[in-house]
Amino acid sequence: MTETDYARKVDEVDRLLNDPNVKMEPALVWSLLAEIAQRDAPGAGANRATE
Repeated sequence: MTETDYARKVDEVDRLLNDPNVKMEPALVWSLLAEIAQRDAPGAGANRATE
């Protein structure tokens, strides 16, 4: 995941959780959080250089 993709996903989670005009979609929030957490997981640093 590139830095741009990461930032986009974090922004989308923020929007989904904090924008009162957006319908809550728990499955999408959890999916995005799982992707973000996978990137930040210990040992993921070696993969970041190749993406």
